[in-house]
Amino acid sequence: MSEGLDPRMLLRGYAAGIFPMADSRGAGDIFWVEPRSRAIIPLDDFHLSRSLAKRIRSGKFRVTRDQAFHAVLLACADREETWINQVIERATLGLHAVGHAHSIECWREGELVGGLYGVKLGRAFFGESMFSRATDASKVALAWLVARLKAGGFTLLDCQFITPHLERYVELLSGALSSTVAGGALSVGADSLATGASPADSLPPPDFAALDALLESAGAAGAAGPEGQFIAQLLGHTS
Repeated sequence: MSEGLDPRMLLRGYAAGIFPMADSRGAGDIFWVEPRSRAIIPLDDFHLSRSLAKRIRSGKFRVTRDQAFHAVLLACADREETWINQVIERATLGLHAVGHAHSIECWREGELVGGLYGVKLGRAFFGESMFSRATDASKVALAWLVARLKAGGFTLLDCQFITPHLERYVELLSGALSSTVAGGALSVGADSLATGASPADSLPPPDFAALDALLESAGAAGAAGPEGQFIAQLLGHTS
């Protein structure tokens, strides 16, 4: 398949529990993948190691959201073997334009040194890819993502494939998606997913930007060290 992968089709794929891949950066075709097992990070039980908490509190990296989405995507694709071709790139940029795809960036001395991006659907976030050009940069980005999802009322972080770093978080995805897409009509737009009734309907809508307000109210916004202290505390580390 090489034509017709628009943002709406891409979002419908995620709603069905599948996602597109390509054989290489230069490949013209894509194919859809449905892993038999999925790697899921439980947001409430995310384990922040003592060493990573120390790194986050140090303020070594300035961490942002959605300030360099395309640059993060291109950095993730810039490797010898990649599944991100130009077809997927264009469709994902379309999702970002309407608020259904987001990035986390790590900066050091003004240089983009790490980050990740993914797709938002209801209360689920699908981590697509990450990169690192400095020690622990992608780990810091992941911790910030978890903090942002917790603050924003999300319930699921799906990392798609099992990797050596995520084996202990494995669960099947099918049950987690059922309440998110059951009986609903899908349209591409920020927070435009209409679903069937579920217990989550009484909750405020998920908000990827909610962490920003928390940082502001805590007086930590804009300073890497205080922001890092806040994130470590939010993820369970108080010292």
